[in-house]
This record gives sequence, structure tokens and C-alpha cells, in this order.
Amino acid sequence: MRQKLLLFFFYISTFCFVYSQKKDSLLYTKVLEYSNQFKSSPNLRKAATFFSKKQWDSTLIYTENQVIKSSKNKKSVELYHYFKGISLTNKGIFNEAEKHLLLVSKDFKFYNIKEFYLAYIYMSISDYTKAIEYLIPLSKLPEEKVLYFDKNSIYNNLALCHFLLDEYNKADFYFKKLDNNIKDTLKLIDNSNNIANLYYSKSKDIKAYNYFKKAYKLSKKLNNIQFNQKKDLFDIKRKTAKNMAVFEENRKNFQDALKYRKEMEIWVDSIYNKARIYELGQKEKEFAVQQKQNEVDILQVQNELKETQRKIFLYSAIGLLILLGIAVYFYREKVKSNKIIASQKETLDELNTTKDKLFSIVSHDLRSSVNALKSSNKVLIDNLESKNLTALENLLQKNSSIVNGAYGLLDNLLNWALLQTEQQYFYIDKHRLFIIAEHVSYNYQPLLLEKELSFENTVSKKEVIYADQESLKIVLRNLLDNAIKFSKPNGSIKIYSRNSSEDYCDLVIEDTGLGMSEETRLKLLEDSVLLNKKEHEDVIGTGLGLQLCKSMIKKNHGKFDIESELGKGTKMIVSLPKTPLNG
Repeated sequence: MRQKLLLFFFYISTFCFVYSQKKDSLLYTKVLEYSNQFKSSPNLRKAATFFSKKQWDSTLIYTENQVIKSSKNKKSVELYHYFKGISLTNKGIFNEAEKHLLLVSKDFKFYNIKEFYLAYIYMSISDYTKAIEYLIPLSKLPEEKVLYFDKNSIYNNLALCHFLLDEYNKADFYFKKLDNNIKDTLKLIDNSNNIANLYYSKSKDIKAYNYFKKAYKLSKKLNNIQFNQKKDLFDIKRKTAKNMAVFEENRKNFQDALKYRKEMEIWVDSIYNKARIYELGQKEKEFAVQQKQNEVDILQVQNELKETQRKIFLYSAIGLLILLGIAVYFYREKVKSNKIIASQKETLDELNTTKDKLFSIVSHDLRSSVNALKSSNKVLIDNLESKNLTALENLLQKNSSIVNGAYGLLDNLLNWALLQTEQQYFYIDKHRLFIIAEHVSYNYQPLLLEKELSFENTVSKKEVIYADQESLKIVLRNLLDNAIKFSKPNGSIKIYSRNSSEDYCDLVIEDTGLGMSEETRLKLLEDSVLLNKKEHEDVIGTGLGLQLCKSMIKKNHGKFDIESELGKGTKMIVSLPKTPLNG
């Protein structure tokens, strides 16, 4: 029951191998300046240039050329080993990297960075005891000595090493030092949740509870001044309340869990209301602007007519010719304007029809969820009186499923609105596809168990794609949700990757569910299609989730396809670029 209920809202901490941007830039600038003293070693200076740009392959080539030509100067040899060690570490060739870094002496200018990289190498090969030997001296350095890396990364790595060695008291000591060094409340909340999740994974419930509670209390202190939009504040408070609710449910402390669930629902409602008020305000603003524009257009036409009349009276001799010319001109403009207006009206009618249809379907689905919740609550009250704990647990799980379904619908609606108004934060970066797929699929374990579905994630751990992480998670959540919804009990769902071309990696979500006809498949692949009824009578929905998926995949420079046969399951295929694309 434990792993079925626990939900992660923040990323689990990993080994820190990140400098602050300012210190990172300072390090590479200083390395480049240091290399300028070796004027007789042009290859070493070229290697330094590529090193400062983090082009590791070119760095390795020029360092190798340098050592072949000259190895008499001790400083240049040490710089050579330093370049080799750092470059090989970044390429994941740890054994060779270790050999070169161990040849760098304590007199070397960037000795502390070399020690930091050695610690990272030992952590990467799971030699945590050896990593601690290198990290502890670095953690004791005074601030004026820590020029090129963030001391928080040292505390984080020490805490994780002790944690993985099951030395929880020592891990807790460094986690607290890390907390004391963090000044930003949002980072403290994030860090506390990360630590709580780590302890919870090791069944250290008391320590996990303390950190979950700390994150929750910190979120209570947040105020509107720290946020551009209230919905950001509400979202953080919702997540910390939900963490506490899930934790208390796992401990069978249902009374406290219900209290946190109610608080979480308050923040969910606040997020929705804020988004709705903003949307209505935008509509009113657009309407007012349009009215003013219409008034300006009318005044402009009136002025032009008066000017024409004055010209007729003043130039009676040529008035007829001018009038005929103006009449022809205005006739052509009117015909052109009428065509534009007719086209705009047709587009507006289509948008209004789609909007009305969407609102009608969303309202119907929400009403159905509320009615189901209302009916379930009546039964819940009856069972409370009879103290039927088994029935109460089933009803609570049912209510949770209903609320999660309604929340998923609202979440899709909000993301769709943000995408349409171009307000959604979007940043394409390099990611490992397996980690994202594993993170999203973990949250669906309860639904998979409830429906008795087998699940398998065989995405290659080596696959790297370029995409916006948050929008890709939204796509995977919707596709997984559909796969579960359309699967029969005892069916199976698979997520795997395949390489159909050199430029794209295909992520396939395959189920053995109901499938669809060719006609439905082609309709779903069309742009701007919202279906209110699926192929099967017992599954009804807006189709908004799939529309949102297609829009976000397109914004990620990806491709979307569907393979399906009625009664034989479905494959949803998301193709994502392996290299960064412009545009």
C-alpha cells in the first residue's frame, strides 16, 4: 500500500555536479588566462580555448598533440593532465580520467577543482567511502578559498554518500548544513521535499515526516509578494498539502489526511478561479478594444464622406469625375472589406462553436464527477455511522479517483488555455528520455494496480532528446491516462523507444485495449479536432487532452502518429528530435 499511495511532486536529489553560472564562468575564464603563460605551447593554448567552451573532444585532441611534442615543463604537463581528466570525466570515461587527475599535484592552481572531480568520479562508480575522503576537506575550506564551485554541492554530495552507505545520522548532519546555507524559501521547500522522499524510500518514516512537515510549514509562510501570479503560490501550497495528505494516508491516519486533502482542494479551486478571472478579464479587454476600434472606423468613414461632399461643392466642374472615381474606389474597397469580414466571421463562428462545445462538454464532465462524488459521500456518511472501515477505505479511494479525474480535466484545460495565450513557460533542453518516462509512469502505479494492468518501461537509458521537460511530461501523462482508460482489466501497457530515423527518437505508448477504427484514427490526427464522443459508447470525454498533446509535441518540433486496430489495441507514437532545432 505504501508505494501505491506515495506521490512525488519534486525531483529526487542526485549527485551535484553543477557550479553556479557565475562561478562556472569565472573558472573557465581563469583557466584560459592561466594557459596564456605557455606561449611556446600553441596546442595547449588551443586546448584551453576549447576547454573554456566545454568542447571536450577537441580539448582531448589538442592536449594529446601537445604531450607528444613537449613534456619538459612541469606546469604544462599538469595542465595537460588536468584537461585530460576533466574532459574524460565529462565524457563518462571515469577510469582513464582518474589516472590523469591523480597526476595533478597540490601546487596546481586549480587543485580544489581536481579534488571535486575525483570525488564525483568515485560517486559515479559507487565508491562512496572514497568520495567522502575527498569531499570532507573541501567542505572545511573557508568561503574565500571556494572560488570556483558552490559549497552547497559539497554538502549535498556528502549527505547523499552517507545516505547510500546507510549512515543516516551523518547524512542528516549534512542535509541540515545544506538547509542552513540555503536562503531562498522556495529552494528550502524543494530541498526539504527531496530529502523527505529520500528517507521515505529507505522506510525512515519519522525523518521523512519531519522534512515533509518542514516543507509544508515553509509553504504556509509564503505570500503574494514573492510571486508574479497567485496561481504559482497556490500551486506550491497545494503540492505541499498533498504530500502531507499522501503521507498520512500511508500511515492510516485518515483524519489528518482528510484535513490536508481539504486544504489541497481549496488551493486547487483557487488556481482554477484565478485562471478563470484572468481569462474573463482578457475577453472583456478584447471586447472593449474592438468597440473603440469600431467607433474610430465609423468616425473615419464619416469624415471621408464629409470631405467628399465639400470637394463636390468646391469643384463643380470636375465633381462628377471625382465622384465617379471615389465611388469606384470605395466600391472595390467595400467588396474587399466584405470578403475579409466574411472570412473573419466564418473563422470566429468556428472558434465560438468550438468554445461552446468545449465548455458544454467540460461542464457535463465536471457535473458528472460532482454528482458521483455527492452520491459517494452519502454512502460514506452511512458507513461512517455503521463504522464499516473496509467500505470507508474503498469509498475514499473511489472519491480520490473521481477528484483526480476532475483535476486532470481542469489541469488539461488550464494548460490548453496557457498554450493558446502563449503564457506557458517553455524551454527546450537536452534530457534522457528514460528518466522522464520513469518519473511520469511512477505516478500511475495505483491506477495500474487498481485495473490489474501489467506495465513495462523499456525505454533505452542511452536515448537523449531535446524537448521542454514539463510539456513532455504533460504529453506522457495524457497518453498514459488514455492507455489505462481504454484498456481492459488484466491487459498490458508498454512504453519503449525505437529509432526510425537519424534525426528523431520514437517514444511508443502501446496498450492492448479497445483500439479504434481507421476513420477515428484519421480524425484524431487532424488539426484542431475536439471529439465529444469516442469510438466506444462507455468512454466519453472532451478530446482536449489529445489536442493538448498534439499542440505541445508540435511546439517541441516533434511528430505524432497513431497505429491502431479496433479491438486490437493502440500505439501512440511521439517522435522527438535528437539534436537541437532552431525555430
